[in-house]
Amino acid sequence: MTDAPSLDAAGQLDKVERRLTVTEGGREAVPTVVTLRQEYGTDAADLWEAVTTADRLRRWFSPVSGDLRAGGRYQVEGNANGTIETCDAPHSFTATWEFGGAVTRIAVRVEALGTDRSRLTLEHSGETPREFWDQFGPGATGVGWDLGMLGLALHLETGADRPAENTAWGESDQAKAFMAGSSRRWVEAAIAAGVEPSDARAAGERTTAFYTGAAE
Repeated sequence: MTDAPSLDAAGQLDKVERRLTVTEGGREAVPTVVTLRQEYGTDAADLWEAVTTADRLRRWFSPVSGDLRAGGRYQVEGNANGTIETCDAPHSFTATWEFGGAVTRIAVRVEALGTDRSRLTLEHSGETPREFWDQFGPGATGVGWDLGMLGLALHLETGADRPAENTAWGESDQAKAFMAGSSRRWVEAAIAAGVEPSDARAAGERTTAFYTGAAE
């Protein structure tokens, strides 16, 4: 893989459908569901393999070790770990996402849209601490997953063998523009979900600053 993605990174942002569900919780936490969906020009079997096998995951996401089957524990290098709770191969799986003392959940679905096209849906759900939600909104989770979707698109379309953010591109102005663009789209998703627009925009600005290094 070259230091800069050969995929149109900015155009990738518009290929992802984003949705946010917010349930007003207690004073301490806010239940949320962050959903990303994208179609790819490959068959469902290839997409399923890309999102469930260690060899493929390390090429676009991150090294993942462990027992990758229902009931098994997994570890994302330098990130979350958890338990694979269900697996209906080659259609869907669910798993806990344990990071920083918090336990949330991910659900991944693969759908065939024909012989050479398929769709991935990722849902990340859980309770976000109120203070963290008020500060960053859905972008704290959403921008990271957008980078993952970019990595997957690069892998499927160009054969990339490592995540874009792990190359020199990750420090480039193009990368910062991608993350800022993702943050703006999560602001739009938050407003559509009923979040007060001024609160959503302020949280989006803080998220953008965090991801692009402007907060340092």
